[in-house]
Amino acid sequence: MRVLIATATAGTGHLAAAAALEEVWRITRPEDPVKKLDLVEFFSPIHRKIHADGYVKLVEHAPEIWGMLFGKTDNPKVARRLSEIKRVFPSKSRPRFARFVNEFAPDAVLCTHYVALDTLAEMRAKADGRKKHLQVRHPLVVSVVTDFEAHALWMDPCVDLYCVAAEETRARLIARGAKPEAVIATGIPIAAKFSSKPVAREVRKRLGLRDDQPTILVLGGGFGMGPVAEILRELDKVEVAFQTVVVAGRNEELRRALATCDRKHPTHVLGFASNMHELMCVADLIITKPGGLTTSEALAMGRPVLIVNPIPGQEAANSDFLLERGAAAKVNRVEDLPYRLAQLFGSTKLTQMSRAAKSLGRPGAAVAICQEVARRAELVGCSI
Repeated sequence: MRVLIATATAGTGHLAAAAALEEVWRITRPEDPVKKLDLVEFFSPIHRKIHADGYVKLVEHAPEIWGMLFGKTDNPKVARRLSEIKRVFPSKSRPRFARFVNEFAPDAVLCTHYVALDTLAEMRAKADGRKKHLQVRHPLVVSVVTDFEAHALWMDPCVDLYCVAAEETRARLIARGAKPEAVIATGIPIAAKFSSKPVAREVRKRLGLRDDQPTILVLGGGFGMGPVAEILRELDKVEVAFQTVVVAGRNEELRRALATCDRKHPTHVLGFASNMHELMCVADLIITKPGGLTTSEALAMGRPVLIVNPIPGQEAANSDFLLERGAAAKVNRVEDLPYRLAQLFGSTKLTQMSRAAKSLGRPGAAVAICQEVARRAELVGCSI
């Protein structure tokens, strides 16, 4: 069976989900040809910069504009109309992607970013039009939604299977017209290492952390976004004893700036971390923006989350999901952190949040998706 995993650089979550699926597929079905493709590779240099950097700049400097765009386009009819309009305008990237798909001839295409769906839909329509009286075998198209709420752009008539975060996400898609049998709640795919059980004491020793103090993990995402420096300043105001681990991601300038500051509490500043499962294992609380992948990783490790000022759109929706189920707390302003942390550390709330997080975790999501895709591909006659 030939498998294509299509993604696009827009933050790091879509890429991480694609990597998790590739990892599982290569382990469980090593005989299958698998290719992971970042569609940004087909963009022109200008288009690539706008796509890769534009989202980051927009949510960092004008989140309210992103929230407005998110809300205005979150309608299946509007999303379809946008796709139709885009197809009218010439594009070099869409033909390049279509050529790649035709040459690789996948039996299944797993999309961890919705940008791939436009081209796949256009290819299917053209193939059906050319062979009206013949049965045309298309690749199984899978939309792997990487947030707890499925925006309308994830939906397209060409999609054969939707893999979503939770039953509530599934219900939303069905209410919007998706066939019930085409939507399954698998969880968001995360790396296999989040299914492991690191020994916390050994991890703390290796990282130079104390055993007698709680640990707060502060995450800035893969690009080191968010008010990380402001969060650390507010943590200095907390009287309760704790230690902090900060992950600045690929933002080297931020990492250097944070590392040179003196802190009231023991603080370890890291750059990009490949051992996030270990950092989460030793964390008593994770302070982060509520991206779909990060929160799924935290839930898989059974760790409570303190959400700081989620941006309108998918982060706000992810935040609502976690808050409603008791796996997270939230502050809308960084200056509220000291009071909120004193509340959490002075009660049983953290323990309750940890239990809720563990009950929501789906560490085997990537395995579930790959198994279901293989099963459905067999049913439609793909060669295995």
